[in-house]
Amino acid sequence: MPAPRKRYRYRLRRLTPVAAAVVVAALCGVWIGARQDGSPTATIAVAQAPLGGVGVAATKVVRAPERLLTADAPLLVHRFAPRLLGKSAILVDAKTGRVLWALRPHARRPVASTTKIMTALLAMRKLKPHDIVTVAKSVPRVPLVREGLRAGEHVEAWKIFYSMLLYSGNDDALAVAIAAGGTKWHFVHQMNVEARILGLKDTHFVSPSGVVDVDNYSSAWDLAALTRVAMRSPRFRRIVRTPRKQVPWTAPTYSKIYVNNNRLLTTYRGADGVKTGYTHKAGPCLVASATRGGVSLIAVVLNSPDMYADAKRLLDLGFSSRS
Repeated sequence: MPAPRKRYRYRLRRLTPVAAAVVVAALCGVWIGARQDGSPTATIAVAQAPLGGVGVAATKVVRAPERLLTADAPLLVHRFAPRLLGKSAILVDAKTGRVLWALRPHARRPVASTTKIMTALLAMRKLKPHDIVTVAKSVPRVPLVREGLRAGEHVEAWKIFYSMLLYSGNDDALAVAIAAGGTKWHFVHQMNVEARILGLKDTHFVSPSGVVDVDNYSSAWDLAALTRVAMRSPRFRRIVRTPRKQVPWTAPTYSKIYVNNNRLLTTYRGADGVKTGYTHKAGPCLVASATRGGVSLIAVVLNSPDMYADAKRLLDLGFSSRS
């Protein structure tokens, strides 16, 4: 009889660690399950397989996109005489997003190089100022206007951003798009995804520069909303308010000087941005911003033969109404 009892104790000692491991695993499974139930990953309510006859649903709270612009309050009652020359225009309080005045704000129009506002917004999220951009072979072949990047040269990102937003080089836009997105088309896809996220319902892009008019469009409303987001970036603000920038370059160039196409910066008190644009179909386009006495405004003028005069009159209206 003693022999069987010894064998029983021996087996019990061998099975005890196994049983303990099973218990620990079960407890871990319960803990992990509880964690997963507390952080559902479904974007909508999804019916799962019944558990013990009871249906379990996993949900995730989806936040509504920020309302970048609002027109809840009455717009300013003002009739410009003579009328503005632009086909579309809008005036916005940059801090609150309140629309102060508008002319066909949702009309979809080609917007030329104001497209580069979105390009800069996205590329700056991926590229730090001193990241090195290797200029792809396709970059020097883009249609005019070109800054003069050479295939294969290595350039710090901050220099290309200044050129893109001041001089408005289409080669600059393509260079940062490829550097940030991997390929031009992947980056353009990201531009359109970002437009949807921001609630820009009248916007679609087909290039990072805006040089192609077909299917590259936005509206005065959407450009003002996009600019509110872009101007939250200190890097973006610092660049677009710069009238002139000299940057060092590698030999044989040694140095480049970029002059901002936005003449409002030197002709309108308080002007601090943002971007000009022009193609034959888009006409002259201007996204302007200005700040006086703590009041910040954004004005957008599309397809105007005198975009600066239109923008100044819009901004004057805004400042006079806020004083």
